[in-house]
Amino acid sequence: MQIHDLFPAPGSRKDRKRVGRGHGSGHGGRSGRGDKGQLSRSGGGKGPGFEGGQNPLHMRLPKLPGFKNRNRVEYAVVNVSRLDALYEAGEVVDVDSLFAKGVIKSKTVPVKVLGDGEITKALTVRVDKVSVPAKAKIEAAGGTVEQR
Repeated sequence: MQIHDLFPAPGSRKDRKRVGRGHGSGHGGRSGRGDKGQLSRSGGGKGPGFEGGQNPLHMRLPKLPGFKNRNRVEYAVVNVSRLDALYEAGEVVDVDSLFAKGVIKSKTVPVKVLGDGEITKALTVRVDKVSVPAKAKIEAAGGTVEQR
């Protein structure tokens, strides 16, 4: 068998319909589009989303109120009660130690300490942000707060 002996199976290939090439072709005259009307015209028909003149879905739905702040910073939140349970007196609380203890999931997310609960141990806290009540509780327990 040679390359020139290869051919497609009978009936597997079909010629394209050539419309508008005279009555003798069988597809002349109106070119298979029927008589008149929107669908017989060039560019006729309706676009996607058209609902028969009814107000379309994309216009019926409400627009979102307000806006989304692109510069919003999401903090990983840790409460002072959690620090009291996980750390011994005199230890340093920072992103690396929090990550090592499994308190936060990522080292890249900034950390904020909040003042929920009580703290009894003197800790050195080095994180991105500390709330005012948390700072007061940490310092009252003899610890220090250093913001990164």
